[in-house]
Amino acid sequence: MSGKPRLTYLNGRGRMEPIRWLLAAAGVEFEEVFLETKEQYDKLIKDGLLLFQQVPLVEIDGMKMVQTRAILSYIAGKYNLYGKDLKERALIDMYVEGISDLMQMILMFPFSPPDAKDKNLDSIKERATNRYFPVFEKVLKQHGQDFLVGNKFSWADVQLIEAILAVEEKIPAVLSGFPQLQAFKTKMSNMPTIKKFLQPGSPRKPPPDAHYVETVLKVFKK
Repeated sequence: MSGKPRLTYLNGRGRMEPIRWLLAAAGVEFEEVFLETKEQYDKLIKDGLLLFQQVPLVEIDGMKMVQTRAILSYIAGKYNLYGKDLKERALIDMYVEGISDLMQMILMFPFSPPDAKDKNLDSIKERATNRYFPVFEKVLKQHGQDFLVGNKFSWADVQLIEAILAVEEKIPAVLSGFPQLQAFKTKMSNMPTIKKFLQPGSPRKPPPDAHYVETVLKVFKK
């Protein structure tokens, strides 16, 4: 082992992408192993590497971690992106959970039947503009600071910039009514570690395509 975290998942976004984002934002290099067949996945289970028979799997600090939320919490804590006290951590958790609800819709979108795609896209737009983005617009406006919690860069900021960019891919004008979030997006995108992650050739994965959907269904078929 090189000492770098080792990430095992498919060669696409899915549930690993927020983990890639958080490690990259913390300036941590990592290695990746990509699952392409059901046999590779079954072998991980057979070898006892997946506690709940699910990926993502992240090998870090001698641990074989599963469960996206647990992995993210550990990385945020390890790299000082999880607030200065319990109250800040609670706020970060609330924001992250809210963003995760929105991201779940984005995550499932590529698997929508063709006749449901327009309806699901409308749902994403409605939720983003009426339920989720207004919360963060208000938070940033009220405290007048650059970051969501404690005027310090945190896991919540990383999740939010990931979500903004993911929604914008589908609905380019989604931020038109959110000036604070527009400024936030610009600021975050110019942070050195995030700027690097947004460059071509980084470990950031492209939007899911038909090949990715096909691979997911093949690897995880019952």
